Amino acid sequence: MTLRTLSFSLVDVAREPLSGNGLSVFLLDDELPTHAMQRITQEMRQFETIFLRRIEGTSRFNTRIFTMEEELPFAGHPVIGAAALLHSELFSMDDLAHLELVMPDRSIHATSRRQGVSYYAEMDQGVATVGPPIPAAKNGAFLKALNLSVADLASDLPLQVVSTGLPYLIVPIRSNLERARIVIPDFETLLATVGAKFVYVLDVGPLEGRTWDNDGRVEDIATGSAAGPTAAYLVTHKRASTGESIVLAQGRFLNRPSELHATVRGGSELSVSVRGHVCFVGSGALRLPNTLFQPTVFDGG
Repeated sequence: MTLRTLSFSLVDVAREPLSGNGLSVFLLDDELPTHAMQRITQEMRQFETIFLRRIEGTSRFNTRIFTMEEELPFAGHPVIGAAALLHSELFSMDDLAHLELVMPDRSIHATSRRQGVSYYAEMDQGVATVGPPIPAAKNGAFLKALNLSVADLASDLPLQVVSTGLPYLIVPIRSNLERARIVIPDFETLLATVGAKFVYVLDVGPLEGRTWDNDGRVEDIATGSAAGPTAAYLVTHKRASTGESIVLAQGRFLNRPSELHATVRGGSELSVSVRGHVCFVGSGALRLPNTLFQPTVFDGG
């Protein structure tokens, strides 16, 4: 059997190794079929895996991001982690690296700054789309699905869908964040009724959040694609100011406490940037049969 070797790196989007959100990063020489990237992601068993291929010696990279269930059009913590790794691997002589990650439907500009033995990376998520407040009559269904009650809700704030690439339903609460979890089997269908892809439950006191895959089986530790919408939500409702560094905590209930920093700029249109620390924790190689990389009809081959 002919084998193909693919190198990978493991990074943590965190101040210290073995904390925060882990990520698998593959720097590719050649394009891979979609089904191969999905299978590799399932093997790595990280919340997300990112695949990058440099465009003709530039600082631009074709980018694909996968969870164990599906490809995502955008995700935040993989972009932050990948930017730091690209800085380390390809632009190590520079204290500051400017990068562009080209995804199937959009491009993300990112920077990475070296800070001692770790890195601090930032991405421009672009303009946030803020949907209308969800009618209060619908609150009960969402709260029940999340193992919460109306008494837990921050009553002066609405449920609302906000997106900087992935639409999140922001659920603002004041109590019982530790109880929050997805407890119904068809939660993704319920989210779709308001145009959301995922949920972000936010305790508006300490600015601490939780989010999961839509089956509720896997909780995320630090979610950059939710941090941007959450920051825009807070500015929209005057719980934070434009230009302010908003610190969002996450991951405490998985014993991997982490934080992401977001800043919102603009007036009628809110533009969001999100940043975080990155540490490198390991590297290795997969040796896989060449048959895995043959195109399928689904991939267009």
